[in-house]
Formats: sequence, C-alpha cells, structure tokens
Amino acid sequence: MNNNNEELIKSADIQKIAEEGAKIYDKIKSNYEPVNNGKFLAIDIESNDVFLGNTSSEAVELARKAHPNKVFYVVKIGFSAAETLASLGINSRL
Repeated sequence: MNNNNEELIKSADIQKIAEEGAKIYDKIKSNYEPVNNGKFLAIDIESNDVFLGNTSSEAVELARKAHPNKVFYVVKIGFSAAETLASLGINSRL
C-alpha cells in the first residue's frame, strides 16, 4: 500500500463507510445474489457507484479508476460481513 492510500484510509470515516456501504448493499444485493456469489463489490458511498470484481483487489482497482481518491466499502457477494473479513485475511472479533 502506498503512502497516498495510507493517508486516505487514515483520514476516512471508516465507521460511516461501513454503515452506509452496508445500507447500499442491502438495497442492491438482490441484483447480484446468487448469480455472483463469491465475487466482490466495491461501493462508493457518496456516488452509490458499484464495481464488480472476481477478487476484492479487482473490484477496488476498478473503483479507483473512477474515483481515485476514495475509500470503498467492499463486500463479498452472498457472504456475511464476518465471512467477508475472514476471506480478506482480516482478523475480526465480530
């Protein structure tokens, strides 16, 4: 991760991104489940733009092309938040 990305994450309101991203995904998940289960969405909470990728990295890369200076809500389609965090290798105490 480069310094610019680290600064973006430090300055982002992660709680707000998580809450708003979850609300957006809740509204649109029927468009993606079950056909795309196991793939990832990166969601920009300000524009509501959604980017579909086979991996979390792919989804975020697509999102960054459209919104280079944003932090995105990432969700694994068809999985709970805890399962998504586990698949991303994030140690979570949910």
